[in-house]
Amino acid sequence: MTLGSDVSRLTTTASSAAAKGLSIVVPLYNEAAGLALLHERLIGLARTLKARYSLTCEVVYVDDGSADDTLAIARALKPDALDVQVVSLSRNFGKEAALMAGLDHARLGAILFMDGDGQHPPDLVEKLVAHWIDDGYDVVYTAKAHRDNESFLRRQAVHGFYALINWGARQKIPEDAGDFRLLSPRAAAALRQLPERNRFFKGLSNWIGFRQIRVDYEPAPRAHGVTTFSPGRLIGLSIEGLTSFSVAPLRFASLLGVLLAISAFLFGLTILWEVWTTGKQVPGYPSLMIGMMTIGGVQLIMIGIVGEYIGKILSELKARPIYFVAEHNEKRADGETTASTERTAAE
Repeated sequence: MTLGSDVSRLTTTASSAAAKGLSIVVPLYNEAAGLALLHERLIGLARTLKARYSLTCEVVYVDDGSADDTLAIARALKPDALDVQVVSLSRNFGKEAALMAGLDHARLGAILFMDGDGQHPPDLVEKLVAHWIDDGYDVVYTAKAHRDNESFLRRQAVHGFYALINWGARQKIPEDAGDFRLLSPRAAAALRQLPERNRFFKGLSNWIGFRQIRVDYEPAPRAHGVTTFSPGRLIGLSIEGLTSFSVAPLRFASLLGVLLAISAFLFGLTILWEVWTTGKQVPGYPSLMIGMMTIGGVQLIMIGIVGEYIGKILSELKARPIYFVAEHNEKRADGETTASTERTAAE
């Protein structure tokens, strides 16, 4: 039994890459106001890629349980210059599940992930594709060029998150890297084979290896609406990413426990020294209470960290599907249309 996977047969060269095609995966959640404009921009992009590289394109819109008219608008989008798939999930499963649904339904070789809010410029896609076809990179990921428009506290929080998740990691996640990235056919095939259900795409896309290159860009301002990622939700996603991809919190808890034990030992030595040299005993109530509260608080934190990992283990053991597809429509640029309602679980 082999514990690895050989994806070398999917290796592409400049002459063969165009034949594989490109699937553009766009997760959607309440993006009705700007979806039609985004689709028009993707049509222009598809025409450009077809003219320059003879690259066939499709777009896979994944509606992640939107509460507005996103699904209805997506159904009506025309397959002009590129095929259109609309995958509607049975409820809101979260962005990671929506990305996985798009990856599972993509029909062509290379995969491009981008958001549906218009902040990921389609004009930049041509540069990402050039790095894949012309330069031979398997993973072309984008990152924010700077965070000057964000508060000092948020910048420090982001820096601390990446410092913690990369602590002791063999394959480090580049700071400020996002989900806006292109995967070659063999990189996409490798990502599909990762079996875990608690997924962190930024980390997994980096973990698979291959030739990778970073492209800095400036996100465009939101064309409509406001972000759904509140500070509380961002903290939750950070915890999800940390516990799904890294054991750094456990190492931090262990290190903290060692530091507390050393501090308690040194404190005990100082008490013994004072009794030995002066014959006076230190009044114990305040120091005893502070010590008990400190140790008790640290223990609760450690139990909480371990509990997060136990919850992840339980989730993996239950092996529930990552998402359910309620509706799947596909329209080809050649005029063919298919529609289906899927009741089975997709993993």
